[in-house]
Amino acid sequence: MSPISEPIPTAKPLPQLPGDEVLYELADLFRVFGDSTRIKILYALYERELCVQEIADTLGISQSAISHQLRVLKDSKLVRFRRDGKAVIYALDDDHVRNLLNMGMEHIEE
Repeated sequence: MSPISEPIPTAKPLPQLPGDEVLYELADLFRVFGDSTRIKILYALYERELCVQEIADTLGISQSAISHQLRVLKDSKLVRFRRDGKAVIYALDDDHVRNLLNMGMEHIEE
């Protein structure tokens, strides 16, 4: 008697890749997360808005270094700002940024 062979499962088709431009933008976004100073700034802004001086004091980093990194974060749409008189107040752009930080932390803690 010959053994009954199981049907070979068909491979799932690969998902359609996004266009190159979208993939480059995604790579640029993840590159922004590749700097520990920027990650520290994002965590400093996780719960509340802060001005540049407050971020600098919290992280023990110069105000000019913080301003430079905030520009990168702002250009990547990870932080937003508003003016309050002469002060510029920064905050995380939206909950997506919090979710990215949370997912990254969950991933490294596994």
